Parts: sequence; structure tokens; C-alpha cells
Amino acid sequence: MKIVSYNLNGIRAAVTKGLYNWLKQEQPDILCIQETKAQPEQIDEVEFKRLGYKCYWFSAQKKGYSGTGIVTKIEPKHVEYGMGIEKYDDEGRVIRADFDGYSVISVYHPSGTSGDERQAFKMQWLEDFTAYVEKLRKDFPKLIINGDFNICRLWIDINHPEKHEEMSGFLPEEREWFQRFVDLGYVDSFREFCDEPNQYSWWSFRGGSYQKNLGWRIDYNMVTYNLKDQLRSAFIRPELRFSDHCPVGIVIFD
Repeated sequence: MKIVSYNLNGIRAAVTKGLYNWLKQEQPDILCIQETKAQPEQIDEVEFKRLGYKCYWFSAQKKGYSGTGIVTKIEPKHVEYGMGIEKYDDEGRVIRADFDGYSVISVYHPSGTSGDERQAFKMQWLEDFTAYVEKLRKDFPKLIINGDFNICRLWIDINHPEKHEEMSGFLPEEREWFQRFVDLGYVDSFREFCDEPNQYSWWSFRGGSYQKNLGWRIDYNMVTYNLKDQLRSAFIRPELRFSDHCPVGIVIFD
């Protein structure tokens, strides 16, 4: 089973850049999307359906902002929209699909780059999201959490880390949260297969960052520890540029 996560930074723009052609080639069983920046009625599902996918969207109340989705060839038993906390659900940050024996989450963690208020919002979100998934594990011990975490977990996950320690996305308290999250029994799947630096999933549109590979690894496929032995591979597709992010994925034995 192949699961891919992709922050599209606008699904309608990504479609014009070749999203469907890539999807036809990549053939993920499940695609988790972040930053749809669209309401469900603004997303044309015809081509998704032609390729054999069912579509589920959770949009922000604010139009053109945030939003998550799950596109899947596997019929879910249940789809849950949001995590039951209004201030987060209004921003369309979590959608979950439950399958036989496991649950898949598409999540878009907040960014704190716009100022202190949003950074405080982000830090509270991290604690509340942790509580949400930990409670969920009682019913679904096997979780696959895919999305844009807006945090570089390790020093090798960001270019010139010494220059970014005071920037949202690489703050010590954010990395401390991420380590606590891992210690609860979650596996950073990509780092199970690759310990090399300069492996990124996001590049600023400014200053030729992509061409210079001055990126950040902020997109993840996290799995509960009880799925670790079922991981077959993990990958990043930096050559795909439908967004300022690129796809990240795993192949896992179902």
C-alpha cells in the first residue's frame, strides 16, 4: 500500500500544473492533501474519480485558506472531519479516514511565522493535537499521520540550521515537542530509511531556494511504532514542483 502526502498550496493551481498526470503515474492508494485553499464545490472530482479515487474534503470556513483532503482507492469505513475543537476545525486542519485495523490522518499544522499570536496558537495546537491522536489510539492503535507539520525535526532537516534557531518551524520548543511526540511511540518513516542531510520537502519561492536546495523538511509520514516493521520504503519527490512543497510518501505492507 502506497500512501503519499502533499501540501499543494492550492489544489486548483496544482491541477493546472499537471497534478492529475502525476497522480496517474504515481498511483498512490491513498493521497493526503493539505492546503487545498478551496471549498468542496470548487474542486472538480471528475478526473479523480476516473482514476479510481473517492474524495473527501475538509475546508476552512475562510475561503482560499488552509483545508485538507483524503483521496483514496480504498473505501474507508468512516471519515471524520475535524478533531472536535472549533478554533482548529474552522481552519479545516484535520481529516481522518478509518479503515479495517488502522486509521489515516491528513493534517496541516499551523504556521507561526506571522507573529507571536499565531506562534502561541501553534504551540497550543501541538498539545491539543497530541491529546487527540493519543485518545484516538485507544480505538485505532495503528495510526498513519501524514501532512505538513511546519516543523523541522532534526538539524539535518533544514539548511544551515545555525541560522534558523530563532525562526518558527525550527524553534527549540517546537523541536522539543516533536521529540516528545516521537517518544510517545511514533516513527518518522523517512528517517528509518535515510539519514542523509539535504533531504527537503519545502523551499521558499524567494532567492532561488529550490535551485540552491536551501530547503526545509516539514512534511512527514508518521506511523505508530507497531507499524514500523511493516514499512517497506519511504520517499521524497523533490523533482515535483506543483507547489512550494513536494510529495512525501511511504510504502507499507497492508
